[in-house]
Amino acid sequence: MASPPAKLPRSPNLIVFLPDQQRADTIACYGSGRVHSPNLGKLASESVIFERAYVTHPVCSPSRSSLMTGMWPHVTGITRNSVPLSPRFRALPQLLEKSDYRTAYLGKWHLGDEAIPQRGFQTWISTEDISDYSRFLIETGLTSDKPDGSFSTLALSELALELSKPRFLEKHACEFIEKHRRDPFIMFVAFAEPHSPYNGPFNHEHTLSEVELDFTATAPPSDNIPLRYRLMREWQQAEAALDRTRRPDLYFFGITPDEYKSIKQRYLGLVTLVDRSIGSILSCLERVGLTDDTVIVHTSDHGDMMGAHHLFAKEVMFEEAVRVPYLIRLPGQRRSRIIPQAVSHIDFVPTLIDLLGQPKPSQCAGKSRLPLVRGEAEPPETVFIEWAPNRTKVKKGTSLAPRRLIKRAVEESTRTVIFPDGWKLCLRDKDLNELYNLNDDPLETRNLYSAGQCAAVISRCTGEIHRWQEAVHDTLKI
Repeated sequence: MASPPAKLPRSPNLIVFLPDQQRADTIACYGSGRVHSPNLGKLASESVIFERAYVTHPVCSPSRSSLMTGMWPHVTGITRNSVPLSPRFRALPQLLEKSDYRTAYLGKWHLGDEAIPQRGFQTWISTEDISDYSRFLIETGLTSDKPDGSFSTLALSELALELSKPRFLEKHACEFIEKHRRDPFIMFVAFAEPHSPYNGPFNHEHTLSEVELDFTATAPPSDNIPLRYRLMREWQQAEAALDRTRRPDLYFFGITPDEYKSIKQRYLGLVTLVDRSIGSILSCLERVGLTDDTVIVHTSDHGDMMGAHHLFAKEVMFEEAVRVPYLIRLPGQRRSRIIPQAVSHIDFVPTLIDLLGQPKPSQCAGKSRLPLVRGEAEPPETVFIEWAPNRTKVKKGTSLAPRRLIKRAVEESTRTVIFPDGWKLCLRDKDLNELYNLNDDPLETRNLYSAGQCAAVISRCTGEIHRWQEAVHDTLKI
């Protein structure tokens, strides 16, 4: 009797989970065991954990442009939100030399037209504005609350679990896995949560006693920070006062520690919402027998201050906004391994392409981190982050500074370097510079830039930023 033909090795599948605005410390492996994210905890227990992963730019579209193209935001021109990605730049599926993959993008895109398939993704499930998701809701009998037939983010945040975006994405992700179980596939699942509005079906999943505030959320606010940050803080606190009159049961910014806790309680509930859908998708993968044929990646486009330094959301260079979770589970992996050295999202695309066994595209500015993933030693490297003006809101009638200085501050650009030895320098063209020693001051409470004792450090860090700018064709004068 003839023996059965040998099974040809299949190309590995790839699933990327991409929530919006998830802080690193919302997964137990990053130091907070009180957050109810057991599925991400289990994934982390079998993954390579990048302990210090940094975005290229702390706002949605610019960061996502790097996660899709492997390029710096100043190169793609996406330096603020709602800018479409130019056809000149290829996204990950288009960068593959071998094209036998079935590809899917499910969820928030934020790099142009959300409604139609983009950049080599064959299956496209949209969730923003008029979308597959809004049509699904209308088919269930709901009435839109916006003139164009779509639903506001606030209305969506008040839906029951069964109608939530994560549950909708979970269903389509499982359908895609079932349909393509015999094909190599790449699937991005891009959740809108835990982005504001901080509201959802698990608002009270965490008790207030489980909600831990950052030390800098309760310490007196510092004024030795950029004027733009202080303007953000003042505007957010003014909005917090208005929120009490508009929706006393739901507010996006706080003033008191109790308000901070209430907001964070709801934020953590959104993390749980995403976690449950991730768990269901991973269960589906296991059910069809593809767990050991699939690379699983989890990261986020940026973090959330969540009251730290008396700020909310992102758009700043503090660690809470620029540092994100980053997990990679290899096929067959059963144990976790922590990589303590800092890495950048600029290496995200070349790493994924290398994981799929394909050559690095010339378009990518970074390099593959697969050696680190495999446990090989690599010397620590510096990390760079950039910021460009992005419509900072200012409280009407503010007295924080003269109008001329305010206009200058909201138009500032930043280039940040983080050294392996812990020094972090933020250089600005139009606002206060910052210098922190993350080893001695991980909470960034002491800005040492003007202390007069760190001239050599500042010179070294500044030189490194300028060399990086020259290498990546960044013409900002700082």
